Amino acid sequence: MLEQFEQAAGQALAELEHVGDLKALEDFRIKYLGRKGLIMQLLSEVGQLPREQKPRAGQLANRAKNEVTAAFEHRRKTLEEAQKQKRELLDVTVPGVPFLLGKPHVITQTISELLDIFGRMGFGVAYGPEVEDEWHNFVALNIPPEHPARDPLDNFYIEDNVLLRSQTSTIQIRVMEKTKPPIRVVAPGRVYRPDTVDATHMFMFHQLEALVVDEGVTMVDMKTTIEQFIHVFFGADTQWRFRPSFFPFTEPSAEVDLLLTDKAGNARWVEMGGCGMVDPNVFDAVGIDSEKYTGWAFGFGIERLAMRKYEIPDIRWLTENDLRFLSQF
Repeated sequence: MLEQFEQAAGQALAELEHVGDLKALEDFRIKYLGRKGLIMQLLSEVGQLPREQKPRAGQLANRAKNEVTAAFEHRRKTLEEAQKQKRELLDVTVPGVPFLLGKPHVITQTISELLDIFGRMGFGVAYGPEVEDEWHNFVALNIPPEHPARDPLDNFYIEDNVLLRSQTSTIQIRVMEKTKPPIRVVAPGRVYRPDTVDATHMFMFHQLEALVVDEGVTMVDMKTTIEQFIHVFFGADTQWRFRPSFFPFTEPSAEVDLLLTDKAGNARWVEMGGCGMVDPNVFDAVGIDSEKYTGWAFGFGIERLAMRKYEIPDIRWLTENDLRFLSQF
């Protein structure tokens, strides 16, 4: 029994020399110095020895415990100091680890770019509510009750006279109600239409409206502004055209088309949005003298602009939150 005390101490000290980290050192402590460790078990067995052996056994057991404990503490301090020195070493030549930071969504980026372009042209920015009444969404825009655009199946009605706006032209009405000419603003925002979702349609999307009202404003001013915008946003060599159209709130009216070429070299005209001279009935509805002032307006789909610029084939990709797609922008 007395030999076991000496063997246990020797075994523990020999094993301690090979402990190389703090985790292994904790395992060592549990094995030998823990409540159920080998050294503590030997101490508990001293009381079971014959009376004449207890003094000698107690002396050997305490010595073994003290030697192992002292060696353990010394090893712990050595390893802690080595770990501290290792943490303090800094190799300034090692490349840093980049943080994966978020960034604005491609639509947010597009809106910011559009506002910057028109801001440099002298346009202010106006916003309006997404929940609208029929006056601002239809009546003031010269859209009669029998017009297909007012069909309840083509709008998100909340109450009889309240709906989610179907166009950001409502902001133009609100601006003209509160502001006297000259007016020069763009109005970005969400719009809602119960369209069937596919590669080119979504029930919620974004529009950018522009409105200019002043004395002597002509369609030439509108054409020049749109041309400057297209050449800045899409490139100076971008081909575009006006195509005659009809909108209740502008007369004359036109569609704006871009000539786009795919990777196979096939060219086609793609619609970007509508524009035209503000109808006098709209001026009358908001209290602006249509004999004195003229104006023009256009409305472009922001998703459509982004899809054409970045060659995105499916509008649904913009809302699917797939980082493989979003990280490209």
